[in-house]
Amino acid sequence: MNVIAWIVEGTWPACVDAARTHAPEGADLVLLHVTDPDVAGAGHGAYAGLLGRGHPERDPGTRLEHLAAASADDLLTAAADRVGRPCTRLERTGRVEREVVAAAEDAELLILARDGDRSHLGPHSLGPASRFIVDHAPCPVLLVWPEPAPGVDTIPPPPPHPPHHG
Repeated sequence: MNVIAWIVEGTWPACVDAARTHAPEGADLVLLHVTDPDVAGAGHGAYAGLLGRGHPERDPGTRLEHLAAASADDLLTAAADRVGRPCTRLERTGRVEREVVAAAEDAELLILARDGDRSHLGPHSLGPASRFIVDHAPCPVLLVWPEPAPGVDTIPPPPPHPPHHG
């Protein structure tokens, strides 16, 4: 069995704990982190557009790329330590939601955490990237709360019924 846990800053412990609980012993467990290149790209663009191109060593985009790589490595190391069993660490770069879906192509389970408004039950508990992943994942998805789920009394009320004309 191939199980992928999407590791994201802030919610990764819940995904790792779910992987420990739901991935059978002997499963190929992959801890996946995706870095969005837009942040470093913005740094490169700002430098080129505002500060000139004469000193590439001053380009803040390069520094941002190095920081993102170090942060991803630290996060994956912490996740691997927490999982406490053999796993593969996978770092990808690209549009986050598309990279996660692509990485799950041969998976039998994808684990991700809610990342939207977690004060209420309902669809707003998923951010745009997570919603895309849930809608397009090519495998079963285990969606976890990064903290205890809110009570059922937080479910939004149903929309009003349209008037019945008869």
